[in-house]
Amino acid sequence: MERARQGPRARYREQTRAEIKDLALRQLAEGGGAALALTRIAKEMGLSGPALYRYFAGRDDLLNALIRDAYDDAAAAMARAAARSAKGSRGVRARLHDLAEAYRTWAIAEPHRYLLIQGAPVPGYVAPADTLERARAVLGPFLPLFATGSPGPAVAATVDEMTAWLAADGTVGAWVARYAPEAAGPPGTPAGEARAASALAGAVLAWTQLHGSVSLEVAGQFAGMAHRGGTLLGAHMEMLADAFGLDQAPA
Repeated sequence: MERARQGPRARYREQTRAEIKDLALRQLAEGGGAALALTRIAKEMGLSGPALYRYFAGRDDLLNALIRDAYDDAAAAMARAAARSAKGSRGVRARLHDLAEAYRTWAIAEPHRYLLIQGAPVPGYVAPADTLERARAVLGPFLPLFATGSPGPAVAATVDEMTAWLAADGTVGAWVARYAPEAAGPPGTPAGEARAASALAGAVLAWTQLHGSVSLEVAGQFAGMAHRGGTLLGAHMEMLADAFGLDQAPA
């Protein structure tokens, strides 16, 4: 609907920006972030260098757009997976596996975009501040799962550190409350604080497990080995679910 209301000039600008981003993604696929060159893009499009700068102010502006798009697409994929998984009677542990597989599926389907946001930093580039909220949106669906947990000794130190982080940074507490409002409990109460810390610790640990396993798979490091990437990631999630007592009845 919004696109239909745009005038011809605005539509042309949008189409040109999209074409520039497509060519930039191709360059990323060929050589990573360091290979991104606006002059090459302009040449492929038959534009002069100055003409290209009417659409993006420079390399960093183009990278900002690509990174925002990648985070937003990944977050949308995770939100869809969370909504599907929440239907019916699937347990929390099964839903954790669903989310982990959705993350892996997106990364494998979009390897160069995944590596842009989760791989090695682009030399000389500093991501805009708003990417933090976008990154949190990708992990947000994990929060309500771990808010239901009963963390065991193996993750107790991490939960303690997350408790301190929640106390020190109000934006982190707001993030947890936004994605796990039904499990956060009355703010300021021991029960609510414990659930929030469990949620945060679980989401952060899930991220580290996902990042390690999926990044290795996307980079081709599992080539020649007998296991499937999904099998390895599933084992990581099972151990994490055990550590947080997911789906276990209270003692």
